Amino acid sequence: MTGNILLNGKKKRLEYGAVAYVTQEDVMLGTLTVRETLTYSAHLRLPTTLSKEEVKDIVEGTIMEMGLQDCGDTVIGNWHRRGISGGEKKRLSIALEILTMPKMLFLDEPTSGLDSASAFFVVQSLRNIARDGRTVVSSIHQPSSEVFALFDDLFLLSGGETVYFGEAKMAVQFFAEAGFPCPSRRNPSDHFLRCINSDFDAITATLKGSQRLRDKPTSSDPFMEMATAQIKSALVEKYRDSKYAKMARARSQEISKIEGLEVETKSGSQATWWKQLTTLTKRSFVNMCRDVGYYWARIVIYILVSICVGTVFYDVGYGNTAILARVACGAFITGFMTFMSIGGFPSFIEELKVFNKERLNGYYGVAAYTLSNFLSAFPFLVTISLITGTITFYLVKFRSGFSHYAFFCLNIFFSIAVIESLMMVVASMVPNYLMGIVTGAGIIGILMMTSGFFRLLPDLPKIFWRYPISYISFSSWALQGAYKNDFIGLEFDPLLPGDQKLTGDEIITKYFGVTVDRSKWWDLTAVVVILICYRLIFFIILKMKEKASPFLQEIYAKKTLEHLDKRPSFRKVPSLASSKRHQPLHSLSSQEGLNSPLH
Repeated sequence: MTGNILLNGKKKRLEYGAVAYVTQEDVMLGTLTVRETLTYSAHLRLPTTLSKEEVKDIVEGTIMEMGLQDCGDTVIGNWHRRGISGGEKKRLSIALEILTMPKMLFLDEPTSGLDSASAFFVVQSLRNIARDGRTVVSSIHQPSSEVFALFDDLFLLSGGETVYFGEAKMAVQFFAEAGFPCPSRRNPSDHFLRCINSDFDAITATLKGSQRLRDKPTSSDPFMEMATAQIKSALVEKYRDSKYAKMARARSQEISKIEGLEVETKSGSQATWWKQLTTLTKRSFVNMCRDVGYYWARIVIYILVSICVGTVFYDVGYGNTAILARVACGAFITGFMTFMSIGGFPSFIEELKVFNKERLNGYYGVAAYTLSNFLSAFPFLVTISLITGTITFYLVKFRSGFSHYAFFCLNIFFSIAVIESLMMVVASMVPNYLMGIVTGAGIIGILMMTSGFFRLLPDLPKIFWRYPISYISFSSWALQGAYKNDFIGLEFDPLLPGDQKLTGDEIITKYFGVTVDRSKWWDLTAVVVILICYRLIFFIILKMKEKASPFLQEIYAKKTLEHLDKRPSFRKVPSLASSKRHQPLHSLSSQEGLNSPLH
């Protein structure tokens, strides 16, 4: 939170390109194969001047380096398709970041959730990367002795204080010199954690108190009779004046004095904006084609619902009762049928996670992602609109004519696109898909209430509902356009036989409160404007989150500091020492049932 960042002794920022970060969670598009994932990533970041063969060679070299040859053409896997193993996913995550040869690679617990063999393979791969002249910094989760032996250097932190920093193989010697030798049958990393993590004290005290175990093994070693928090304090003091600390400081000063070691900084991506746009569009389109839940399931549902609507309102006619039937059918199509587009929200959430992870490492910009998402979805939206429009238009037998058919399909297309854009805005603010669907459905429901079907637009309360909600509601504009497209130019039977026939203009003006002063195409234009506004809002939210993220992280970090003293591992005195409910804290040797090997 404070201090400076020095690269080779020179003050620098951790910019895209020079530094890569592998998150603990493996976030990738499960519909792509390992080779496709790396290829798309390469096209997004490598210079556009490289030929396809050169890019392919880099991808194949990376696959070889990370040992992914056997699963190169296997899909990663998602909710409906089994894919590669956890260890292979982790190695693929690392492979994605080393494509551009970053100077430094940071990893957050790369072995979490892996078996011992997979964990060893992952860390061995990291060791090979380090041997190529790159710096690898990784937090590690409970490493085995074999995995621990692969690391060159070790940095032990406890409560924000340095317990040890130096060669990993010398750590055992330091602990022995400090009076806390590692028992011969214990993993060194487990011994280190037991010595410096005082959370074990609280756990031991709780177990002793609940089990009423009062027997305590005796030890002739006075240091092993200390609580873990005291051992940690002793180690911190010992390290400050140790030869290991002096060696680390001397090495840092030596590096900072060397001239000509400037770290070259480059942008996260060297590809052009157009190359990024085309690559993202192609990748997203492939993902949508292969993900059954993204569009294919919806297309099937749309076909079934369209047939149902078409048969229920089949050949609606021009009788007096057909007036209300046409209105109800138009409202259902522009409202409830387009409402089904929220079904693709979970798939979009997964895609947005990939964007957040790739944006973190500077793969591409927000504008390229926003535009590519619409372009890749365009063929599917057109397909849904044409299928739905064709089935319902000709079965219900709305007003005939190609221009009316074209408007009918366009109205459906833009209404679905608006709902998808609205759900993108919701996804950017509510990343949980269950809460997102509830939130999106609620918003769409409010907009549908002001469409003019449930209550006529002129009768809506002027404050809030009429102005501005009905004007920013896509459904009110879409429904007005649908009324004009179907009613204007038609005549319907009167309520009483013998009376004058009712014209479509008269019906939608007098009975449904729709003005005919403007063309239906202006209503469609309003829907398009709302669509563009939602896309811009989505773009702005992503940019604002990016800009505000450091500020919010600073606030969160300060709040965390205020609560750190409540955690046992950050206290100078064990938290349960004064508790009458539990037994007194026991020494490290009593926790394991082992005496110190010194006696």
